[in-house]
Amino acid sequence: MPYLPILTDIRPEVPDIPGEMARGLEWLLGWPLQVAIAVFAGVLLLAVLRWAIARTVRSIVQGGSTMQRTTHGLLRRTRMSRVISQSDPLAVARRVQRAETMGSVMRSSAALVVGLVVLTVVANILDWDLGPLLASAGVAGVALGFGAQTLVKDFLSGLFMLIEDQYGVGDVVNLGEASGVVEAIGLRVTQVRDLSGTLWYVRNGEVLRVGNMTQGWSKALVEVLVPPDQDIDHATRLLRSVATSVEQDPELGPLLLAEADITAYENLSAEAVMLRFMVKVVPAKQWVVQRAVRERIREAFSAEGVQLALPRREVVRERETTAGQDPSSTD
Repeated sequence: MPYLPILTDIRPEVPDIPGEMARGLEWLLGWPLQVAIAVFAGVLLLAVLRWAIARTVRSIVQGGSTMQRTTHGLLRRTRMSRVISQSDPLAVARRVQRAETMGSVMRSSAALVVGLVVLTVVANILDWDLGPLLASAGVAGVALGFGAQTLVKDFLSGLFMLIEDQYGVGDVVNLGEASGVVEAIGLRVTQVRDLSGTLWYVRNGEVLRVGNMTQGWSKALVEVLVPPDQDIDHATRLLRSVATSVEQDPELGPLLLAEADITAYENLSAEAVMLRFMVKVVPAKQWVVQRAVRERIREAFSAEGVQLALPRREVVRERETTAGQDPSSTD
């Protein structure tokens, strides 16, 4: 008699739900969770770095209250206290330019470093073989380095210029090929506008020397040529009176940072004796002071009858001589 299965012996296969959940949970707690934690930690670290960089840039731009109080206290003891309001806009523009550029560089550097760290951690978690990738990146980096070495040189030069504060927005500089007022500074190029209005774009890597005529303080220099037969002592006294009038002037006086230095016999020739007027002034104000001093010197010398030296030129004319005539004779 054939065997007939009993209905009670037929049981459906029931999946092992607790085991599947355990295996799924184990997988989820494995590399996916580790990768997620690594990426989250990288994003959090980058956010903290960007916040710290932004706060640093903002503090540099605004200036700390303690530093401001100390600086103003020191300036009150000097003649610079009279020109704080005039130099503040230029100083603020200079500080903002440097802070913003340095902040941009630090933000980009922070993103690059954090990204490389996170990529390395994820590669270790997933057991990736980075050897071929690093070799390819090294070859590509060498090729890119040879091709973009000029660009890298410009960026490094611009970075060091900003760190060393060689010049800023509003400074009058001489960069060799281009001279004028600095309008903008970047990591790659510096924009300089000359007296004719031409805007020059100078690559930072090409700047071998920088002559800054308006950093810290400037010096007004006026040289006067007087004939040797004039009363030099009297001309020197007139020059000192001009210096006194400039110091007492309500508009020009605040631009001076020291007493004027008046000297005579700076140069001596058969045509003229040189007198010199020098004074330390507020940055970028030397041309204003020089024009005013020249005008007052002309008025003072004209009122006292002191003449200025005129350039002389000697012309030698050769005359043809006939036979038997003395060349030195005038007949």
